[in-house]
Amino acid sequence: METEPALGTVQSNSPAGQRGPGGIGIITYGAGNIFSLTAALERLQIPYGMITSEADFAHYSRYIIPGVGHAGAAMTKLSQTGLIPAIKSLTKPTLGICVGMQLLTSYSEEGNSDLLDIIPVKTLKFANEHGYKVPHTGWNRVFPEKDNPLFENIPHGSHFYFVHSYFIEHSNTFTLSSTTYSNKFSASIWRDNFYGVQFHPEKSGAYGEMLLKNFSKI
Repeated sequence: METEPALGTVQSNSPAGQRGPGGIGIITYGAGNIFSLTAALERLQIPYGMITSEADFAHYSRYIIPGVGHAGAAMTKLSQTGLIPAIKSLTKPTLGICVGMQLLTSYSEEGNSDLLDIIPVKTLKFANEHGYKVPHTGWNRVFPEKDNPLFENIPHGSHFYFVHSYFIEHSNTFTLSSTTYSNKFSASIWRDNFYGVQFHPEKSGAYGEMLLKNFSKI
């Protein structure tokens, strides 16, 4: 779980704040602040805009599902937008970040919640083990397990920033990269055009920015 300051305003007079074909559409549904994400996209000069209705999807070539906090509550908020059928039918590259990644899975122990079931793996709670505080907060090394342009030019074992109490189980089929904190789990997942990262690329320095750049080119 994670909290951030209030949502920042997208500056429409900046290149990154303008809506237009080819940019990234951020699916907004009230599940956490996205200021750090939009700030990173602006630094990288990656065009983006907000998706609040089904019609908005047509304006973008890629999508990000953000999210912080409680997966079950986030799923409830997403359901209330009416966007779930459109999300599940997306064929363009789509990236879930943190809770946004967890929403792509089939089920979360957090709130005993059924999720989007786009990637058929489960989100589980860390066990209370000696020496491992929950939530898992801080930098951890990430090891890609498949060749994929999302991790292009990012060295094997690079550090990324995590804040979470629940993890996505490791899967030989769907795990794109892994890390270990008391147990091995999915740091990122991948199925077709859907990607998810448990860490926060927008808070992970140069390699996090490289991952966002890579996603903008997939």
